[in-house]
Amino acid sequence: MSNDSLIFTLISCVFFMGLVGWVSWLKTRGTVETKDGYFLAGRGLGATFIAGSLLLTNLSAEQLIGLNGSAYGFNMSSMGWEVTAAVATIAMALIFLPKYLAGAFTTLPQFLNDRFDPVVRRMSVVLFMLGYGLVTIPSVLYSGSLAVIALFDVPALTGLGDFQALVAMVILIGVTGSIYAIFGGLRAVAISDTLNGIGLLIIGVLVPVFGLIALGGGDFFAGVAQISAENPEKLNAIGASDDPTPFGTIFTGMVFANLFYWCTNQYVIQRTLGAQSLAEGQKGVLFSGFFKILVPFLMMIPGVIAFHLYGSGLGSIDEAYPRLIRDVLPVYLSGFFLAVLLGAVFSSFNSLLNSAATLFSLDVYAPARGEKATDAELVRVAKIASLVIALFSFAVAPMLAFAPEGLWQIIRIFTGFYNIPTVVIVIVGLFTARVPALGAKIVIVFHVIAYGLIRFVFDDVITLHFIHLYAVLFWIEVGIMLVCGWIRPRETAWSFARNEQVDMTPWRFAKPLAVSLFSCVVATYLLFSPVGLASSSGLNTLFFGLIGALFAANAILWVLTISQNKGINDSSISH
Repeated sequence: MSNDSLIFTLISCVFFMGLVGWVSWLKTRGTVETKDGYFLAGRGLGATFIAGSLLLTNLSAEQLIGLNGSAYGFNMSSMGWEVTAAVATIAMALIFLPKYLAGAFTTLPQFLNDRFDPVVRRMSVVLFMLGYGLVTIPSVLYSGSLAVIALFDVPALTGLGDFQALVAMVILIGVTGSIYAIFGGLRAVAISDTLNGIGLLIIGVLVPVFGLIALGGGDFFAGVAQISAENPEKLNAIGASDDPTPFGTIFTGMVFANLFYWCTNQYVIQRTLGAQSLAEGQKGVLFSGFFKILVPFLMMIPGVIAFHLYGSGLGSIDEAYPRLIRDVLPVYLSGFFLAVLLGAVFSSFNSLLNSAATLFSLDVYAPARGEKATDAELVRVAKIASLVIALFSFAVAPMLAFAPEGLWQIIRIFTGFYNIPTVVIVIVGLFTARVPALGAKIVIVFHVIAYGLIRFVFDDVITLHFIHLYAVLFWIEVGIMLVCGWIRPRETAWSFARNEQVDMTPWRFAKPLAVSLFSCVVATYLLFSPVGLASSSGLNTLFFGLIGALFAANAILWVLTISQNKGINDSSISH
């Protein structure tokens, strides 16, 4: 990149980032002084901000580079993590969110305190804080910094060594992201996420378009024809046992991993807890599910294009996306792309930071003060906690470069320590009334010990895929809790204490839209399968027949739903 191009890129990047920051500031002035204002955006988030923030919180540099690298090196099987997440958003919208909002919970540990006891609350906070502070937050900073370094060759531009460039990028990204989280609270996070999400969707469409034009020698449709006709196995999402994501795993452990992430993970669900109503929350969550359906098209097809452009000769599969960006993205869009990339990294980082501070302030500090702390005091403590956690993450993130097993292995290992026990105790807690706190405590301790032994002691003996292992542990731990409920049940059955602070009227189209969303999941798998694009003969009669049946079933469902709602409205008017 020439000096003029570099200057233009930096100036345009600063402009777009400044625009996002300015709009976020305008929208948050005077709204973060109270507890609900800072932690839950005043319980005033609409569907657009919820969907936008969920999208950007979930998608970051590791997805941009990792998913495209997986498609380049293998096939589309890794889309399972993204597409099947839409099913978890359905569960969140229809099952979990109504409970969370009815109880006016600010954090998940607050619900666990209500359902079990303060000890379970503290144990869950410890799991979350350790996971966020030691792995998740530093890994977001580390992977985001690596992405910027790879895409823009920061060492060559600055004259810094590789490690020094990494440290500089970690601090730059971390400080900027911290400003949103520390001073603006959840509302600033949600607004900036939504604006950056729009940018991510624009870039997500433009990159494969420019890539297909380059592949087709200037003809977009020639590029489409080439990836459809040549190496169709690259478009297969039905993963074999030796693929990154075997197809069978989406029916076992991936179900529970997605339920944890989308229904119980504090840094993801916090923006849904700030919904202005149940209906707006359901809209936002379900709309985010449709965005997940787009991920294979926006963040994996570029990897397939890179394979057709460069063959299998790249040094690492993770080089596919950075190389494609450098080769096909026009210079006039480079600053916009950098702003979007940094925005995606900021989103994950500041969401994690905001949630970690929320957990500390509301689930550690407030109980220690006997729930007597004022709103101003809790907000001040959260800001201090955010600063401390941010500084700690700045120190830990560069150290991940020395991890012998690599970043992805570290994330995979340590997330497994708290994802399954969390979703187990939440699900059992919601759907039983007599299971005691003892069951939750035993499950947490059992899981940490059992999972640690499996991963670090018996890893050579147990060959079961780690996603299948999630399912095995889930059912064992559910059994433990149910046995505890049978042997030592609560003296009095737990009853849900309602504390409604927003309108709890469900969105009337939530259920039919959930069916349509699930149909899109099925249709996407049909498209990227031997029945669809992965066939050497291309799309065939069976594919169109199955898609037609899905479309017809949804059309009938929506006609019936609209007719039913029209009848209800007419009846209410007549009365």
